[in-house]
Amino acid sequence: MTRAITEIGLAVKRLQIRHHRGANAALAPLGVSLVQWDALRHLHRNPEASLHDLAQLTFQTDQSFGTLAARMIDRGLIERRPGPGRAIRHRLTDRGEAVRAQGQQLMTEVLERSFAALSPQELAAFDALLVRLLGS
Repeated sequence: MTRAITEIGLAVKRLQIRHHRGANAALAPLGVSLVQWDALRHLHRNPEASLHDLAQLTFQTDQSFGTLAARMIDRGLIERRPGPGRAIRHRLTDRGEAVRAQGQQLMTEVLERSFAALSPQELAAFDALLVRLLGS
């Protein structure tokens, strides 16, 4: 028998919280949070991205991402560069890229532990279902 849809939704949220907590604990020795590492990851994938683009990619407002970016600039993880017109572009520093790469390995380990109860076939099916749900 299928659980109530509200219970399924709550289970998704619980899994997300498990990932966030595990990620923050794993990333702490690098001196970054999941939110900061996610910003580094998106900058790696989208070099020269604008503040607005990065805010959208990281599920933040422009103002909150601006505050986060300022802290990351102070720590030498990212830098701002003038873009076309009044645009300001962001990019990783060498230090930011090193932290991103180390964080990628840690994130992989966190997620591998979290999904270890699933067989490769079950994980593939779960992924396909997520893609389908997110595409609808």
